[in-house]
Amino acid sequence: MNTLPIKSHGSPGFTLIEVLITLVIIAIGLLGLAGLQVFSLQSQLEAYQRAQAVMLAEEMVNRIRVNAPAARAGAYTPGVEYGLLTPAVCDPATQTTAEYDLCDWNNILAGQDVLAGGVNAGSVNAARGCIENVVGSIDGETRILVTVAWQGAVATASPDLDCGFNAYGDNDAFRRVVAIEAVLADLVN
Repeated sequence: MNTLPIKSHGSPGFTLIEVLITLVIIAIGLLGLAGLQVFSLQSQLEAYQRAQAVMLAEEMVNRIRVNAPAARAGAYTPGVEYGLLTPAVCDPATQTTAEYDLCDWNNILAGQDVLAGGVNAGSVNAARGCIENVVGSIDGETRILVTVAWQGAVATASPDLDCGFNAYGDNDAFRRVVAIEAVLADLVN
């Protein structure tokens, strides 16, 4: 019995080209997926830092509200950027409540509570805090703006608030800011 040779209907190597094209398409898809993962991680870091900054600002607003008489007298608005000052030992026995609050907040902004490799790491990236009286307060109330600035991961538009101005890259492109206003009514008068 004689067998006839089987003829292939395709060109030799055509299957190999199909496999290579498939690998290129899969590689491009994986690169896109990796880019999406990097973007997702950056967005997650930005959201985490914003949440931490809001908590830091809310903490100081709550301290100001608790000590409203001193806040109305200007004890919380010395015009300093906190977080840049050298961390200090805060002692409520030797400091006024406002001095203790500002000292403790400075240490928290500087990340002194958590050390990683001997470096302060317990706060948002390069955190700074500002406290200022809001001009134009209504009679009988004091308005104090508590602002926290930090360095973001990617460049964006510069915020309008002044806290941390010119400290986070060209044109403040990496500066992020959150602000919370404390309104202190004078209920005695």
